[in-house]
Amino acid sequence: REIATIETIQLYNIFSEDMTPENWSKIAELVAELLQSDIEGVVIAHGTDTMGYTAAALSFALCNLNSPVILVGAQRSSDRPSTDTALNLISSLVVATKAPFAEVVITMHASVEDNYAVVHRGTRARKMHTSRRDAFRSINSPPLAIVKDRELKLLVDEYKPRGGEGPLLINKFDDKVALIKFYPGMDPELIDILVDKGYHGIVIEGTGLGHVRGPLVKSIERGVEEGIAVVMASQCIWGRVNLNVYRRGVELLRAGVIPVGDMLAETAFVKLMWVLAQTRDLKEVRKKMLTCYAYEISERSLYEYYPPVLHFAP
Repeated sequence: REIATIETIQLYNIFSEDMTPENWSKIAELVAELLQSDIEGVVIAHGTDTMGYTAAALSFALCNLNSPVILVGAQRSSDRPSTDTALNLISSLVVATKAPFAEVVITMHASVEDNYAVVHRGTRARKMHTSRRDAFRSINSPPLAIVKDRELKLLVDEYKPRGGEGPLLINKFDDKVALIKFYPGMDPELIDILVDKGYHGIVIEGTGLGHVRGPLVKSIERGVEEGIAVVMASQCIWGRVNLNVYRRGVELLRAGVIPVGDMLAETAFVKLMWVLAQTRDLKEVRKKMLTCYAYEISERSLYEYYPPVLHFAP
């Protein structure tokens, strides 16, 4: 009661790895309904394994938010002495009641200690460790805020403020989209199979600036010619795709590949599902994929967000 009066609703009780796009749609629908009433914010308890996917999905499905939507989870169960449940949940309630922004975010531990939590944008968050309590990081972007001693401190100047007219619900996702990771020696047949199976979109995690081996280019070109949207992200995580630097990148551009800059591959995957549910026209798909809706893509990447190799001098 010191922070908020809470009303609870159980929509699902499933493992996060069992989440589907249909689940995202129903969560978004419920959140949109709740935000029509006089509430400060919505907190969603979610397993950490696919929390980033759900956060990205809600970021696109819930446009023009009037209050924050916070996803929260725990790396350690509540019956363990090292549990992170309490700090994460309390911090998420602080965000719901005190944050000046109205965005979809993830709120989790900021360190291995029980001292403060960090607020990540839903389209920029990635789980970067299997078990540490501070597993989540904001990629190619600063976190929105930190929560310490039940107080919120903003870390950015630009955000979507509270007080909009209320969410515009666009919660359809095309599940005929694949996310694949390129590797040395990858068989072009893997692309051909997706084309033959009637997939509508493919997100490729390329190496470096967004590259694949030569034999895949023809299969990618065939897919684009048959109306399939092919998007290129980087498996490097930090940095951005640039297909104008090397010959292979130029070949991919000519084949019709859509490079998505510094967008996370998981976010690109979810966004492509969202875009394809609205249009299959490849010109429109390209335009929408390169349009920033929820801070998921930026014109340039700043190096200060890249973590150091060591946090101490050798």
